[in-house]
Amino acid sequence: MTLVPVIETERLRLRGFRAEDLDAFAAFFASERSRFVGGPRDRRESWRGMTAIMGQWALLGYGLWAVEERASGALAGAVGIVNHVGWEEPELGYHLYDGFEGRGLALEAAQAARLHAARHFGLDRLISYIDPANARSLALARRLGAVHERDGELLGKPCQVWRHPAVAEAVPA
Repeated sequence: MTLVPVIETERLRLRGFRAEDLDAFAAFFASERSRFVGGPRDRRESWRGMTAIMGQWALLGYGLWAVEERASGALAGAVGIVNHVGWEEPELGYHLYDGFEGRGLALEAAQAARLHAARHFGLDRLISYIDPANARSLALARRLGAVHERDGELLGKPCQVWRHPAVAEAVPA
């Protein structure tokens, strides 16, 4: 059974997480950089997080993809739709691991995930919850054409809610 659709872009493969992804996933979540996406956390909690991602696919039919660099096969991060209990609506979420920033990979992955979500899951005009201190995510939201809609709170912390433009009809299928 294929739970997670595979999307290929010029440089990336968006796919489901695999057990062998744990080392890279846990390394990211052990770092201070993960503070914007629910970290830091230990290896056990990272495993729980990875299995929860796959569980969202099983329960909702959408979720986060593992972002794999096609040339190297290395796990570069995660991108996709997050919709936890307590979320106001589904979110386009994204993060890259150490060494993959600054090359346009997050933009490429987020555009592919956003378009797939609009066309195949009926999720268009998504939001992104962004910590006001997360300059990289704010810059990416702007590059994606998102606009600051309002200030809010998520999991007891202040955030900004950014609204993405409609994309379902923007690019021919």
